[in-house]
Amino acid sequence: MNKKLMFTLAIALIICLLATAGCTSTPGTVQPATCQVTPAVQPYAAVSYNATPVKYAQVNGVSLGYREFGSGEPLLMVEGFGATIDTWNQTFIGILATKYHVYTYDHRGMGYSNDNNATPTIPLYMEDAAGLMTALGYDSMHVYGVSMGSTVSQQLVISYPERVRKLVLDSVTYSIRIPETRRLLYTIEAAGIDPNQTAGVHREAQANLAWNGSYAGLSGINKDVMLVVGTDDVLTPEAVTLQIAGQINGSWLVRYKGLPHAASHYAPVDYGNNALAFLGGNESAPWST
Repeated sequence: MNKKLMFTLAIALIICLLATAGCTSTPGTVQPATCQVTPAVQPYAAVSYNATPVKYAQVNGVSLGYREFGSGEPLLMVEGFGATIDTWNQTFIGILATKYHVYTYDHRGMGYSNDNNATPTIPLYMEDAAGLMTALGYDSMHVYGVSMGSTVSQQLVISYPERVRKLVLDSVTYSIRIPETRRLLYTIEAAGIDPNQTAGVHREAQANLAWNGSYAGLSGINKDVMLVVGTDDVLTPEAVTLQIAGQINGSWLVRYKGLPHAASHYAPVDYGNNALAFLGGNESAPWST
């Protein structure tokens, strides 16, 4: 299937997986769908960070702090810019942990992780993610990346495809230097020189500003990939996610109407169940070849 046709179908066949999120399209339809989040009826138990000890793994010359929850196939959560393992929504993580052995970790220099003098780059954070898998005893894991974490996760699947089982890219871009992401670029530039920010945030900003982007490698991704975006995301807008969907053959695309950047904080039940449906399913997207 040529890229032009695939891109057209990717826009037309936007598949929402959750009835609770107001998704109306089904595989094979030609009308685009969005997800209108509605309150969930069923209560969900959140994990407790206070009751879950932080553990440490030695990776690439630094000590990475991490927590683990649940059991089952391993799922690595790669967090966003300026975030720590205490930032994840506890209900969201709790839902994922009902089916998977979930690992959250802090990037080097953030939260419970220390740092060394290595120049901060996106490939370095990617090597940390791969190294953490090895330290935890896995050759490969499912990966869920959000915001900067989706940047790191893209580089991981491009550089080490054998390390990634299924991949979720939430609030994603292939570059911070395109017109659609100018607000994201401004935010990162501002954080990089803000004296009130931590050294870890300054170093993450440095890495993001030096990143050359991933567009050239997207078409070579041959994994089950789901892209997730809120239609009110002003940092990594849905137009960028649509471009990425057009490059990754067979990718799923889920749009949540009215939600902002990294919206698992705002709709944890919908985002959690959406991830479970994708990770636990055996179907490819209906426009894959």
